[in-house]
Amino acid sequence: MEEIEFGSIGEPLENTQRRVRLAARALARQNLVHAYGHVSARIDENNFLVCAPRPMGLIEPGEKGTIVPVSGQLPEGVLGEVRCHQQIYAARDDVNGICRVFPRNVMTLSTFRRTPKARLGFGSYFFPEPPLWDDPLLLRSDEQATEFAETLGSARAIVMRGNGAVCVASSVEESIVMAFYLEESAITELAVIASNDEGNSACFTDAEAKVRATGTGRIYERMWDYMTAGDPER
Repeated sequence: MEEIEFGSIGEPLENTQRRVRLAARALARQNLVHAYGHVSARIDENNFLVCAPRPMGLIEPGEKGTIVPVSGQLPEGVLGEVRCHQQIYAARDDVNGICRVFPRNVMTLSTFRRTPKARLGFGSYFFPEPPLWDDPLLLRSDEQATEFAETLGSARAIVMRGNGAVCVASSVEESIVMAFYLEESAITELAVIASNDEGNSACFTDAEAKVRATGTGRIYERMWDYMTAGDPER
């Protein structure tokens, strides 16, 4: 399989367009989104690129996304919840990729007002657990989006009660890997709850999580290869 390196700030815009399309279709392929959701990549300090505003699994090779300012009005046609991307990019210099996803088990768990604890390796990236946005309504105002970014804080993901999640990372590729990890963690959390023996289920310690939540050994690259396998633009 062809090796594809993660992109970077300042690369040719078409490279970023392609990476965003790959990420969008990968999320759909893994059932992490359906008709709804969006994914973006930072272009520079002041702008980011968001995917076309339609079901991500239907985005065609070569179809262009929209450049959105980090600060200011959303361009015409851009989905309203992309406001949360604006506020996260403004607040987090370390974030260069964001995905808005609807993983089934993450959403089910959120109805208990719970997010997955760090019980397995995938969960260590969110230690001790992702924050919960305890509001099931859509994010349709700048004020909501600002508070949402504040609730995310320095975490890699934030779970929205009954409404999916947002994952962030240093690249768009890594952000969709976090979405996969988050859903796997939620599957485990629900299984632990169903066991009626939650007290005997071990969680990572802070020290263990810091060691385990690594990006070395092509951890993210291998998952990206898996998630994008068979894509026409690979």
